[in-house]
Amino acid sequence: MTPAPHDALRVMTFNVRRRFGALLQPRADRWLLRKHRLRELLRQHRPHVLGAQEVLGGQGRWVRDSLGADFRSIGAGRSARGTGEACPILYDARRLELIGWRQVALSATPDVPGSRSWGNVIPRIAVIADFEDRRTGARFRHLNTHLDLLSSHARLHSAEQLRALATADNPLGSAILTGDFNTGPTSQPARILGEHGAMRDAWPAASARLTPEYRTFAGYAAPTPGRRIDWIFTTPDIAVDRISIISDRARGGWASDHLPVVAELRVPG
Repeated sequence: MTPAPHDALRVMTFNVRRRFGALLQPRADRWLLRKHRLRELLRQHRPHVLGAQEVLGGQGRWVRDSLGADFRSIGAGRSARGTGEACPILYDARRLELIGWRQVALSATPDVPGSRSWGNVIPRIAVIADFEDRRTGARFRHLNTHLDLLSSHARLHSAEQLRALATADNPLGSAILTGDFNTGPTSQPARILGEHGAMRDAWPAASARLTPEYRTFAGYAAPTPGRRIDWIFTTPDIAVDRISIISDRARGGWASDHLPVVAELRVPG
């Protein structure tokens, strides 16, 4: 993607794929190779704010350092102790001022770290950050998440919880939701997010789609058209100028088994 217009906000969602230590792990999946590909991709596309998924501690530091010295990271692991996989939000502090943030469990007891409900085997979380855009004065909420892989029931209830956090419980009004949703954009969770015009999928809403609609869980293979399970949703007041699914190879391979999605948005001031 070419540089964003002066007041556009570049937002990316990216499941960076957690690292594994197994020596017999397929070569394409090895973090020691992928980390340099990831750094090159992030430096090429330079989001102002990134919602990342499947991030372990050392990976989080690598992602932040790859984005640059002006970036900050918020969010902890999903366990009761704040360890394990995280869904951090990383943002350019030159462009965005953090007003406040919190992390909730996607469960019937959202304020209990590590809690689970609705059939999800492992804890699921959302990181919620309120920002003011230093360039435009616009204020907005950014939510980042990773929905359950196995339980469709958990995905439905999580979508209801996320919709409330983005709209009814959002004093700023405007909201952006990023994540790996483990289901397609015509699924029931997507319909729940869009109920009563609450939120909309940025892909069909964009004025320009710069790439085909690739299958975002590409599995380290050449991208093919298919189901997007990695989404950017926004409240309807946010204009979506351009959106793309990044399929670039870097240093001879892909940075993750997922493809990142990046959009240029205009949040009303």
